[in-house]
Amino acid sequence: MSPTRRRACVEHVVRELGVSERKACAVLGQHRSTQRKAPRAAADEAALTADIMELAKRYGRYGYRRITALLRDAGWAVNRKRVERIWRREGLKVPQRQPKRGRLWLNDGSCIRLRPERPNHVWAYDFVEDRTRDGRKFRMLCVVDEFTREALAIRVARKLGSADVIDVLADLFIARGAPGHMRSDQGPEFIAEAVKGWITGVGAKTAFIEKASPWENGYVESFNGKLRDELLNMEEFSTLREAQILIEQWRRHYNEERPHSSLGYRPPAPEVLRADHVPRPSGSGSGGAAQIAGRVIH
Repeated sequence: MSPTRRRACVEHVVRELGVSERKACAVLGQHRSTQRKAPRAAADEAALTADIMELAKRYGRYGYRRITALLRDAGWAVNRKRVERIWRREGLKVPQRQPKRGRLWLNDGSCIRLRPERPNHVWAYDFVEDRTRDGRKFRMLCVVDEFTREALAIRVARKLGSADVIDVLADLFIARGAPGHMRSDQGPEFIAEAVKGWITGVGAKTAFIEKASPWENGYVESFNGKLRDELLNMEEFSTLREAQILIEQWRRHYNEERPHSSLGYRPPAPEVLRADHVPRPSGSGSGGAAQIAGRVIH
């Protein structure tokens, strides 16, 4: 227990049981000087607490480490331990630790996993599914740069096939150049001859993972988990157009503002994205855009 909680325990025991403060401190393991010293809050404690609470409300799935990074970006000179103390005092959510994942190794000790060495070295892509309010399914094609962790594109449509994969990659290759490798699972949309032939034709290489081994595509699987945890599980989409707009808005936030733990709690691409580099959401019509123009997804 913290000294503050021990102090409260000592005061409770003295008040309820009528024992001396010396005796209560000895039994509860509280030093008497600590018990006698009145806690003094910093002058900016209230303002800092208010900002932490506001960020916690806005980014409901962020832990205190990411909140600390956002506070520093906002101008607070604060360390992680102080934010953690306030975080726990206010009873905010502390994310559970993620289990460690093993890697696949060959008999000679070498890892069979292709590791990204620079931007545009390895891109990974995968599909995610969700439903609109009417129960109809839609799919998302997510493309990420494994080295920078940048979300390059999220194409949203009712149906996505090999032609859509080529269309998304073509837009990205024109804007950014061809990567060294494209990593994916062995789904029919990715192993189609048209897709493999097109990727090879533009100078990239395919890197398929083993069947039923999603951990080999860990970067995009991690991204998919964040997408579902921070947006899909928290939003109910009325229409496909609404889903396209809000998912694209979340992608921009992920790249430009969201602190990433593996990048020292900096966003993947704070200054990289430009309007002409961002593929437009698929579909036509603007009825849903006017309806949700004022919504902000974090």
